[in-house]
Amino acid sequence: MNQKISLLGSTGSIGRQSLEVAEALGLTVTALTANRSTALLEEQCRRFRPQLAVCMDTAAAADLKLRLADTGIRVASGMEGLVEAATLDGTDVVLTAVMGMVGLQPTLAALKLGRRVALANKETLVCAGELVMDTARRFGGTVVPVDSEHSAIFQSLQGCRDRGEVRRLILTASGGPFFGRKREELEHVTVAQALNHPNWSMGAKITVDSATMMNKGLEVIEAMRLYHMPLEKISVVIHRESIIHSLVEYCDNAILAQLGSADMRLPIQYALTWPERTEGPAKPLDLLTCPPLTFAPPDYENFPCLALAREAARTGGTATAILNGANEVAVGRFLAGEISFGDIPRRVERALRSVACVQNPSLEDVLEADAAARRAAD
Repeated sequence: MNQKISLLGSTGSIGRQSLEVAEALGLTVTALTANRSTALLEEQCRRFRPQLAVCMDTAAAADLKLRLADTGIRVASGMEGLVEAATLDGTDVVLTAVMGMVGLQPTLAALKLGRRVALANKETLVCAGELVMDTARRFGGTVVPVDSEHSAIFQSLQGCRDRGEVRRLILTASGGPFFGRKREELEHVTVAQALNHPNWSMGAKITVDSATMMNKGLEVIEAMRLYHMPLEKISVVIHRESIIHSLVEYCDNAILAQLGSADMRLPIQYALTWPERTEGPAKPLDLLTCPPLTFAPPDYENFPCLALAREAARTGGTATAILNGANEVAVGRFLAGEISFGDIPRRVERALRSVACVQNPSLEDVLEADAAARRAAD
């Protein structure tokens, strides 16, 4: 396999693991991008020798240019640089692992060139999923999910002759560090407690989203867009062991599931190599040492973010962008120690109630809804 990949967000958790996969598979890296982590990005550039390196932050890009002056690697900055990385000549796969709405424009640009986008950026589909998938259809691009749950569904759908055979998609959730807690107990949990995920090692924002169950709500919205499924055909089940990564139930009552160790390198690799499979660095699952597999219904009362996400999904239009933008601000405030854990869903709900929703939105509508939601939640 001689895939050439452009990696947007190479210094984050997914980005670093993606480079492990790329190195193990011998893939060529054409571009690397980061926000402002110049020291790590320099190290990655010297190791993988991309044609282009990008920092979103202008000052960081100037610093990186000095650091890489002896390498011949071109350095760019800002959204313009990010879009260039996604559209670089000769690139086969664009792996989008940046955080937040900044992933939307480069993803659309790559799809307009008919490229495969290995998508690890939830916000792109949550905020503008219909626009993204329509762009992929119109220009012959492909979206392959990197999230473990969506990769599991994607894999479990490979043998599906007709989507009409699908009864429902079942997303599994670990329940995060606060499974079984009551709302009053969660009001003033600490940042350190929220970041103590029982199974996965992830970035701070997504780990807090897992603790509030917002992460699963965002995945419900993603599933609607990725698989063209109505909300009523998407379920969530708590599966504490994170062995089954998600399931598909068919009309004949058969359920197909994808099992694996809690290792993000497997879904990353599958998104890069699909439809092929090859040996890679992910840890194998030993069935003989697995714990018993347990399942429980989600708790919408004590984890209201999941209910708010389903409400936004049901409303449609820019409601999902409002949900996402408000949540990003609220989680950021919580991580900074400025609000309580219980304030996160309250601020998200405030934005959903106060920001007007636009149906059939354009890209400009989505961006405006995101900005208004951030103001409402701040």
